[in-house]
Amino acid sequence: MEYAIKGFNPSTFIDWEGKLSSVIYLPGCNFRCPFCHSSSLVTEPQELPDVPFDHIVKFFSEKKGWIEAVVIGGGEPTLNKNLCPLLTELKKNELLVKVDTNGSNPDVIRDLIDYNLADYIAMDIKAPLEQSRYEKAVGTAVDIMSIRESIAILLASKIDYEFRTTVVPSFINREDILNIAESIGGAKRYVLQQFEAKETLDKDLSQIKPYSIGELKIMSKLAGEHVKNCFLRGI
Repeated sequence: MEYAIKGFNPSTFIDWEGKLSSVIYLPGCNFRCPFCHSSSLVTEPQELPDVPFDHIVKFFSEKKGWIEAVVIGGGEPTLNKNLCPLLTELKKNELLVKVDTNGSNPDVIRDLIDYNLADYIAMDIKAPLEQSRYEKAVGTAVDIMSIRESIAILLASKIDYEFRTTVVPSFINREDILNIAESIGGAKRYVLQQFEAKETLDKDLSQIKPYSIGELKIMSKLAGEHVKNCFLRGI
């Protein structure tokens, strides 16, 4: 079976901490986050060349014992109708699988867990779980109940997971981080990601100065009152 793959990073230590991984990028997204760094995958995926899946399988065969995991990113992978067959094929190569998601498709997340197709799920929480705030952060209409359901699924599961928030000035502040942490209370892992003011979907955000490391540490301490572990990334 051929899959619509629009990007492939052969090796990285960044996308799954502690594991040498490859990254497969799937096209399309139902969100339009102004601070998104993957605008071509989101808005014009048809303009990107396909990466043949057999080339990727050949790479994994040649690097067996070296590459231990594969990360499925995007875009939003859960929109892809062939996601489960793709993960099934990757599992045949004895690879651990991590899926990045915005949490808008709880039924797919549940299937990934129930059918053991993912070993790790990373879910973005874009803003406090209030309709207007979330829609501002994702640039479109959103079903907040689906986001809440995905959070509940991960909190109740035995799978390894993390929630993460990109901390963008003018979108997220200390109170918001505390609010989000309360909504995922007891979570195993919450990651605050530093905002990079470059190649954003909204070009005006390139003028925004990211929060200082000191401010991020304060936010992390606040979040740590409600989650088991809170980490900073990208500082």
